[in-house]
Amino acid sequence: MALGLDDNLRSLGYTVVGPVASLAAAVTAASSEQIDAAILDVNLAGEPVYPAATILAERGIPFIFCSGYTGSVRMPAEFADAPRVAKPYTSRVIADALADLIGAGAGSGGGDHGRRIVSASNDI
Repeated sequence: MALGLDDNLRSLGYTVVGPVASLAAAVTAASSEQIDAAILDVNLAGEPVYPAATILAERGIPFIFCSGYTGSVRMPAEFADAPRVAKPYTSRVIADALADLIGAGAGSGGGDHGRRIVSASNDI
């Protein structure tokens, strides 16, 4: 699914950083990459992605949890209001979620050229 997600993001005009498939790689990307937003799978190779989400939040970088776990796993309190997209998802759902998250031009296939997105997913 991650490769499909990355292809979808590129078709929307985003520059994709990743996919990253481990918590260590997600933490590194969250800490050091110059990005505009992130899409985070809740579970990366058996580890919760929350440490990377915490770093993104501290840096003021918006993110979406995108996972099959969004309805069945209780989120930590600090992420209770974070946007979530459940798997399986469509390109339109991702585009609309990013439009809601970062605005201008992202939704409905409009694209947002120059925006960099981290894709942290277990599905590669």
